[in-house]
Amino acid sequence: MLNSLCFTFLFLFVFPYFASPTLLFQGFNWESSNKAGGWYNFLKNSVSDIADAGVTHVWLPPPSQSVAAQGYLPGRLYDLDASKYGSQAELKSLIDAFHQKGVKCVADIVINHRTAQSQDSRGIYCIFEGGTPDDRLDWGPSFICKDDTTYSDGTGNPDTGLPYEPAPDIDHLNPRVQKELSDWMNWLKTEIGFDGWRFDFVRGYAPSITKIYMDQTSPDFAVGEKWEDFALGQEDSHRAALKDWVEAAGGVVTAFDFTTKGVLNTAVQGELWRLKDSNGKPSGMIGLLPQNAVTFIDNHDTGSTQNQWPFPSDKVMQGYAYILTHPGVPSIDEITKMVAIRNRNGINPTSTVTILASEAELYVASIDDKIIMKIGPKMDLGNLVPSNYQLATSGESYAVWEKK
Repeated sequence: MLNSLCFTFLFLFVFPYFASPTLLFQGFNWESSNKAGGWYNFLKNSVSDIADAGVTHVWLPPPSQSVAAQGYLPGRLYDLDASKYGSQAELKSLIDAFHQKGVKCVADIVINHRTAQSQDSRGIYCIFEGGTPDDRLDWGPSFICKDDTTYSDGTGNPDTGLPYEPAPDIDHLNPRVQKELSDWMNWLKTEIGFDGWRFDFVRGYAPSITKIYMDQTSPDFAVGEKWEDFALGQEDSHRAALKDWVEAAGGVVTAFDFTTKGVLNTAVQGELWRLKDSNGKPSGMIGLLPQNAVTFIDNHDTGSTQNQWPFPSDKVMQGYAYILTHPGVPSIDEITKMVAIRNRNGINPTSTVTILASEAELYVASIDDKIIMKIGPKMDLGNLVPSNYQLATSGESYAVWEKK
């Protein structure tokens, strides 16, 4: 079953600072909301296979009513029955099935912006409905950032992050916003069963806001999507911005390692020397703050049918050979072998990487003096792999050895 899942899903794996080693699986793609019979019901059929592969956390799509089918333009946040992925009951059943297998569930939290239910006296859509009989999350234009002049009435606080054109920017400096969103997230934990969060578009509000929601909801796991433009040669400043965001958000939340993604995308195409920085360390966030880095090959934005920044399709296993053996992350069948190698040798967020070769067509690294990995088409490794190491797994342009 997992062979087919490799073509259906996208995989991410992370070893966060604040929990035991974690394997995070993205349980949807950009087209999942179109699945006949409902995505929640479809995914439920794969729970056992996902758990058997060693996954500890599954990232599920935004659960609320949304103007966009994929869930990223949410409106009535408490209304989970209007989701295109399935009903509230089906979601709870899916989460329960994962919990029975020891897998925790991560909700995609979209709170930077929100779509309104109706118009105000000006004829502007800025009257929000929470999806309950009472007034929870029932807001008006004063709950919109004042500099979002398309929707606000000018009485809210200034935006603390980047603007978001498609929908009203919510004023996260408003105490009622902070309380009611925290209450909603805690309801997702206690009533629906979610264990953690994936924060969407965290560039839309200050990292101090993320810290508030982290402190008030205490997730088992959390990761932020801080996706900024990436340019080769700017790796140090790019990863430093990720590190700064994590620290400003309290130091507990993790961040998707878009720096490693950018470097690796290019490196596997004959520029493997890019994987070593000037200090001899990995050139992504995993070389700077690995315990808070979530590495990945592709997700629903970069890959899937959006294909905004896809990993070279013929080099995918080289990519996984890298992230599965390095501090910060891993994914499944042939990939399961690498997960087993990682676990067997205790590779973790603070593992030591010694880069033995970093050339155009060859990258070799020793991790914790326990395993050696190689990616790239070059076959002549010289004496880089000692005789007391044996081949553990290999494929097209990648290999992993363990000590005998």
